Amino acid sequence: MGKAKTKTAKITPLMKQYNAIKEKYPDALLLFRVGDFYETFGEDAVKTARILNIVLTNRNNGSERTELAGFPHHSLNTYLPKLVRAGERVAICDQLENPSQTKKIVKRGVTELVTPGVSYNDEVLQSKSNNFLAAIYWSKNNYGIAFLDASTGDFFTAEGQKNYIDKLLQNFEPSEVLIPKQFKSDHFNLFDSNLNFFFLDDWVFNFDYAHESLNEHFQTKSLKGFGINDFTNGIIAASAVLHYLNETRNQHKKHISSIKRLVQDEYVWMDHFTIKNLELYQGNASNAIGLVDVIDHTISAMGSRMLKRWLALPLKIKSAIEQRHDIVQTLLLDPNIHEKIINQLQQINDLERLISKVSTNKITPRETLQLKTSLNAVAEIKNFLSQHPQKELKTIGDTLNPCDELRETITNAIHEDAPVNISKGNAIATGYSDELDELRHLANSGKSYLDQMLKRETEETGISSLKIASNNVFGYYIEVRNTHKDKVPETWTRKQTLVNSERYITEELKNYEAKILGAEEKIQFLEVELFNQLVEWIQNYIKVVQENARIIGQLDCLCGFAHLAKTDHYTKPELNESYDLEITEGRHPVIEKQLPVGEQYISNSIILNQDHQQIIMITGPNMSGKSAILRQTALIVLLAQIGCFVPAKAARIGIIDKLFTRVGASDNISQGESTFMVEMNETASILNNLSDRSLIILDEIGRGTSTYDGISIAWAISEFLHEHPAKPKTLFATHYHELNRMADRFERIKNFNVSVKELKDQVLFLRKLVEGGSAHSFGVHVAKMAGMPQFVLQKANTVLKKLEESRTSEDMEQQLNNFQDEEQLSFFKLDDPLLEDIRTEIVDLDIDTLTPVEALMKLNEIKRKISN
Repeated sequence: MGKAKTKTAKITPLMKQYNAIKEKYPDALLLFRVGDFYETFGEDAVKTARILNIVLTNRNNGSERTELAGFPHHSLNTYLPKLVRAGERVAICDQLENPSQTKKIVKRGVTELVTPGVSYNDEVLQSKSNNFLAAIYWSKNNYGIAFLDASTGDFFTAEGQKNYIDKLLQNFEPSEVLIPKQFKSDHFNLFDSNLNFFFLDDWVFNFDYAHESLNEHFQTKSLKGFGINDFTNGIIAASAVLHYLNETRNQHKKHISSIKRLVQDEYVWMDHFTIKNLELYQGNASNAIGLVDVIDHTISAMGSRMLKRWLALPLKIKSAIEQRHDIVQTLLLDPNIHEKIINQLQQINDLERLISKVSTNKITPRETLQLKTSLNAVAEIKNFLSQHPQKELKTIGDTLNPCDELRETITNAIHEDAPVNISKGNAIATGYSDELDELRHLANSGKSYLDQMLKRETEETGISSLKIASNNVFGYYIEVRNTHKDKVPETWTRKQTLVNSERYITEELKNYEAKILGAEEKIQFLEVELFNQLVEWIQNYIKVVQENARIIGQLDCLCGFAHLAKTDHYTKPELNESYDLEITEGRHPVIEKQLPVGEQYISNSIILNQDHQQIIMITGPNMSGKSAILRQTALIVLLAQIGCFVPAKAARIGIIDKLFTRVGASDNISQGESTFMVEMNETASILNNLSDRSLIILDEIGRGTSTYDGISIAWAISEFLHEHPAKPKTLFATHYHELNRMADRFERIKNFNVSVKELKDQVLFLRKLVEGGSAHSFGVHVAKMAGMPQFVLQKANTVLKKLEESRTSEDMEQQLNNFQDEEQLSFFKLDDPLLEDIRTEIVDLDIDTLTPVEALMKLNEIKRKISN
């Protein structure tokens, strides 16, 4: 037998082209344009079909079978956001030439690389949130980080220890994080594993390269003007971000015109535990809402994004905070100016993202009109604020730039009904270009010219039924019915024969067609050229419009604060340089909004100072509202220091510089940490970083371990805070009633409890904080409310009464031993006639004479009794 012939795999030209392009983008899903579809192949197809929930098929490409998944090209804006939000990098590969104009395979290339952190697509972006790309670089114990929102131009960098970087990551919530490949094995242990990481070559993270590339981008000789020249690792991280933009085919970066330094000392310190515990951005439960959802009454996208940054970076400079408070107060006292500002804010589109689209040449004619409309509203705000008597509002008005020339130019250049896409035509206004107007006149005067030609030819030939028309195949033609074809002049050329008529072309018609078609092509070309020239000219206004957007964002936030204060009865806090905190009838801003209609939130007052009441020890039943009081105190201080009024009757606040919380219990099982270990880590972070202006919120410290361990640790922590020279203000909620004794030994520790009213068989939670310690926790009552079986509740009450009688730990141990010696809890010792009846029935049964069928019938009978 002869040798079997081996087949060599043949690859089609299309797949050869695909493979060559895919090789350049191995880490991205490649959307490959084929005709009217974007196709994906192989592993990309499997992944795409799963994410988009579309059909996965396969076909032969040469001799190989390949997976295939695709969707219509016009559905790109529907499917692209889903891929990007799933954490995928997507390379969009388009046809770079018209298929009808080439006999070879159509030339293709990647026109855009969209990643979770780099996108200008409105469908991918969320208008009220920034879309940050981050980069981290670290050496020894110093971490540098940079954040860039490519869609707005917001660019920040910072340096610090790991806990500071963790906090910033939690605050800014980047969609994508860049780190060097050399740290690939470390990143899971160092950072939140839920972050979307991408690894860059190590050479990108070189200081000399970074320093040079940043200076080149900003066209500077030094980075001192940005205040970041001492940020070695921060500069490296910032450069890596810009490098990544180039790698993702985003070379247009004029809108990234500056970089801001984030300095720990300028803002209130909150670690990432605090941000999570206080639920600033989102609730910890699946359907819970965050603080930002309650306080965000902004109108513009810029305002909403800025509010999130204000919440992430609360101020601690008294004059800056009071400036915001004064503007809010003015807006409340002058509702007329407040309403005028709101009316104009409603006319303003997302200026930051519009001007970024100008920089990247992605803006459309219609969006250019939106830019003009928005600047018209900015000019109106400037006009009436510049004349306002209040100094801060007048300063805002004076700082805004009306961009008169820009608005006038757009008005003259862009048609009022401009289309979304420049290729649709009729984007450039009449009167802007003489050449364009002439071409349009030529194209539009065609009907009258053809009417005159038809009239003339009818008269000359005597054919009354002549018709001039056109189609895509033959162009313009004269149609003659067969009954008159003998009258057709010899100078006409026959083009097409139909059943009842003939179609002809004349030299005049041929010249006219060339003229018209040439005019239409020139019109389309000229409109694109004129629009591109306009966009390039608008780029001179990038910095001006960005500054307007920043000021409008601030004004929007303050108007939102005024609306919140008016509708929810917030009051202006008094800030001072003391170390005291006095809140009168404070409320929790989130919980009070979620109460049933008609139910009023029970307010509470808190006084903390370094002289007499440094630490408040709060005891009280579970579910009584201890945690709400703790959290609302922290949130009231936080709101005050971002410039907002507060949910309280009054508040006198000595400015804080650090806010710490240790609330609730949670496992970090993915890293092998128990509830107690997490609790101790968070508490250690507090004790090692506190200051004399710190506000510390501790809830149920020590409950993750045994009772004796828990009491010992909670006692030691409280004593440490009391004896610490900084004397930090502290609220400590606990279920360890033994800690009430600390008030007798430490002068600045005071006992408070959340009061309850005991009735015969139940407890009413009054949710009011009163002086004095609580004697017990009413845990059994809570168990009853939860629907615990009656026999469990009875046993728990018996055990509780015995233990409460114990004087010492030895007494308690003896009581527990006694319980073990007693007969165990019996199901049939309960005071229930039905159960007693069933017990008697079972005891009287003669099991030896009972057949299996009778046993089943008896069991069914008992079951019926219980279910009834």
